[in-house]
Amino acid sequence: ILFSAVWRTLHSFGYSHYGAESGAIAVLHSWGQNLSLHPHIHCLVPAAGYTLKGNWKKIGVNDRYLYPIEQLSSSFKDKFLKSLKLVLLKEGKTNSFSASINAAWNKKWVVYSEPSMAGSEHVIRYLGQYSHRVAISNNNITKITDTHVEFRAKDYRDKAKKKPVRLTGFEFLRRYCQHILPKQFVKIRYFGIYNGTTKRNLKLQFTNPTIDDIEKQQNVIKETAVECIKRVLGIDLTLCPVCKKGAMHRVSQMPRIRSPNQHLPSLLAAFLD
Repeated sequence: ILFSAVWRTLHSFGYSHYGAESGAIAVLHSWGQNLSLHPHIHCLVPAAGYTLKGNWKKIGVNDRYLYPIEQLSSSFKDKFLKSLKLVLLKEGKTNSFSASINAAWNKKWVVYSEPSMAGSEHVIRYLGQYSHRVAISNNNITKITDTHVEFRAKDYRDKAKKKPVRLTGFEFLRRYCQHILPKQFVKIRYFGIYNGTTKRNLKLQFTNPTIDDIEKQQNVIKETAVECIKRVLGIDLTLCPVCKKGAMHRVSQMPRIRSPNQHLPSLLAAFLD
């Protein structure tokens, strides 16, 4: 519902105001700093699109926001709550949630929007924070005992200072399992011109490679995973994570572990029981 509501709003605005079909990449992010359940999505929308004639057209006003923030907040609330009511109507649960929906209608919704990003590396760095990460990394876990787990988390109420959070092992696993996606659930969705199943057939012009292009391709040195992470994220994995000076040396290589064939959330639930 959340994905489709955002795209319906942006899609209708793009055609009615700019005369072009754009697209969007939406990434689901479900956790807060302390592993609490905080579902929301991050969207990347290009300031360009295709007209009905198939021509590429830049859209937006003075390279600023594509969609007015105040209007986006109001439109998103309208689209989202209408979509939610349709789902509840199909499930026969409208009466149970009518009070909550009415309360949501009366509240002012906030949609946070940022200016355009400088280049592709900024986009990759931004998406990398949410697309292929789990709720918590090993670097943030500071202490594990037989009964408790302690980790660092930002306290946004206190100028985003990192503070220790201490949870029991059961509570830590309960919060972590909240962020395991259900079976067949999609975390990243593509809309509009990014969607591979779109009905619009975009005309792509291919040219034969020149001799210079072939020579450049042959001379390209393939990056290792460590070099790629250093170039994109600025993190040197060969340095000691403690002193940041000494060099790390590979002692041994662990064999790759295959994931279990069964449904992972079911396995974790059985383990907790």
